[in-house]
Amino acid sequence: MGYKVTLLPGDGIGPEVTRAMRTCVEATGVAIDWEVQQAGEFSIQKSGKPLTDEVIESIRRNKTAIKGPISTPIGKGFRSVNVQLRQALDLYACVRPCVYYEGTKTPVKNVDLVIFRENTEDLYAGIEFEKGTPQCDQLLDKINSLSAKKIREDSAISIKPISVTASKRIVRAAFAYALKNGRKKITAVHKANIMKFTDGIFLKCAQEVAREYQGKVEFNDCIVDNMCMQLVQHAHLYDMLVLPNLYGDIVSDLCAGLTGGLGIAPGANYGDKIALFEPVHGSAPKYAGQNKVNPTACILSGVLMLKHLGETNAANRLDNAVRKVLKEGKNVTYDLKDDRNDPTAVGTRQMAEAICREI
Repeated sequence: MGYKVTLLPGDGIGPEVTRAMRTCVEATGVAIDWEVQQAGEFSIQKSGKPLTDEVIESIRRNKTAIKGPISTPIGKGFRSVNVQLRQALDLYACVRPCVYYEGTKTPVKNVDLVIFRENTEDLYAGIEFEKGTPQCDQLLDKINSLSAKKIREDSAISIKPISVTASKRIVRAAFAYALKNGRKKITAVHKANIMKFTDGIFLKCAQEVAREYQGKVEFNDCIVDNMCMQLVQHAHLYDMLVLPNLYGDIVSDLCAGLTGGLGIAPGANYGDKIALFEPVHGSAPKYAGQNKVNPTACILSGVLMLKHLGETNAANRLDNAVRKVLKEGKNVTYDLKDDRNDPTAVGTRQMAEAICREI
């Protein structure tokens, strides 16, 4: 028997990239007992729901899960399964390493950042009120009676909760990671100059927690819009970033762009007892079933999973194999070629097989 891991293939390109990840993880020799569960489009076809209690219970039971991307309707339909999973399992820390791999197409060569994104609050909490509904009208009336600044009657409303509890928890997690992994500096990212009470709480909590680690890990803070500019111009000056939910999502994509794109961007979501790993990119349904897309992000998410399971040697061997294949640039998908129309580009499955040969 190997490690029990819940596997959510996802939809769109999810089944293809998770299959590639699974092949590479198994090639390390680590025994994994995969418990496959469906979420997203395939789950809707089977049960009428994008996320079932069975999936949640599987992850709670196994404590470790890895998933492919899952489609989320834009502006309508069900809420993000990704967000539902994080909230249901209290996966409060979204961790996204942003590292340059030689062979990827980016003008920035020296990026090595880790993003710590708070995962449960902020505008992603899902507390929204649709324009014109009785609930929204009641809330509008209440807010307008309490505030000198009035909200237009034809507005929809989203609530942005930021708590002391969640803010201190994510910052402490970032400092603990820094000490464990030899990171030297943490930058708290916020907009406390404008949102003085919500982002103000996040900044104050970050400052308070940082004092507990004074002399061990350097700490500073930066306003989010300035942070975006600094990353484009001077990414090498930053080591770790800790951010509220929305900014963390946006800035981590910016950093992925600096290191070659979402196709090589892995992610992890941690709670106190449960970990869920996933590529940062979306489901790209128009490419589904074409054996075309880059599997690197999902494979590198598998690397993070192996490290979490304590299989550091296997994780390092797989990571080095990915590095070799990317650096050589021969057995890679079209997006990793200098010319995206290069006929020598290989498919998803073939790139995974090349990585396996290097392990």
